[in-house]
Amino acid sequence: MAFTTPSSSPLRYTSSQPIMRRHVLIFGLVGGILVATLQYTEYRFVIIEHSVELYSALVAILFATFGIWLGLRITRRETIRETVVVKEVPLPAQARAVEPFAPNTAQQQTLGITPRELEILALVARGFSNREIASKLFVSENTVKTHCARAFDKLGAARRTQAVLRGKELGLLP
Repeated sequence: MAFTTPSSSPLRYTSSQPIMRRHVLIFGLVGGILVATLQYTEYRFVIIEHSVELYSALVAILFATFGIWLGLRITRRETIRETVVVKEVPLPAQARAVEPFAPNTAQQQTLGITPRELEILALVARGFSNREIASKLFVSENTVKTHCARAFDKLGAARRTQAVLRGKELGLLP
C-alpha cells in the first residue's frame, strides 16, 4: 500500500469515516432522547402545576356541551301551524234593518242623569279606566270620578259593574 499525501490525492474514504458516522448517529440518538425526555418532563410539570385549571376547563367544556345538547333537544318541537280563515257572513235582512241604539231619554230625565254622566257611563261600560276616560274627554281624572260617583248614586249602584248592569236594564246603555 502506498502512502499518499492529502494534498496530492482526491478524496477517498478512509477507515476513520465509518467510526465517525457511528459517533454522529449515537450523538444524534442520545440528543433526541434527551430532548424528548426534557419535553416530557416539561409537559408533566405543566400538567401537575396547572391541573386545577385544566380540570376546571374540561368540566366547563363538558357542561357547556351537555347544556347546548339538552337545550336543543328540549326546544326542538314540531311547530304546529294554524291557518285562520276569516269569512264574512252576510247578516239577515232583519239584522241589517236594526236602527242604532238611542238611550231612553224619559228614563234619563226621571233619574236626573246629565248627558256628560251618561257619556262617562257609556265609556265605563266599554271598559275604559278613569284615566283613559279623562284623556279621551280632555278632563281631569277627578272630574271623571265625580261624574261616576253621581251617576252611580242616581242608578243606586255601588260598583262599576252594577252601574253598567242597571244602565242596560233601564235602557240607558246598549
